[in-house]
Amino acid sequence: MAADKKAFPLRISAAVLEAMQRWADDDLRSVNAQIEFVLREALRKQGRLRKDSSEPVVDDDSD
Repeated sequence: MAADKKAFPLRISAAVLEAMQRWADDDLRSVNAQIEFVLREALRKQGRLRKDSSEPVVDDDSD
């Protein structure tokens, strides 16, 4: 894991997790990377993400 990444436990409904898994599969990402991508896009659209935080989401799950 990159030094600037933090682990965060997340409780999520089974239906939402299944939908995120399907979306992640479609986009060739892990569920973790997909959730981060969706959160980053929502933050960007709301103007809540710093300008210097536009690095792409890297899939930490693939080795």
